[in-house]
Amino acid sequence: MDINIKEKIEELVERITADKNLTAQFQRDPVKAVEGLIGVDLPDDVVEKLVAGVKGKISLDKASGAVDMLKKLF
Repeated sequence: MDINIKEKIEELVERITADKNLTAQFQRDPVKAVEGLIGVDLPDDVVEKLVAGVKGKISLDKASGAVDMLKKLF
């Protein structure tokens, strides 16, 4: 994955998770949410990679948080 795409995914995750309205919009229509955030009309395959990366990162962050909580219990 290109480093610019990785950086953009990190930026998008930060923005989406920090704003409840953006989170809701991303859950409803992730492609439209990402396109609105980047403000540039990109080819569909690039937008789909960004959406997939954001979804994966958000899922990974949630799973990591759950594991951390479980570790604190023991």
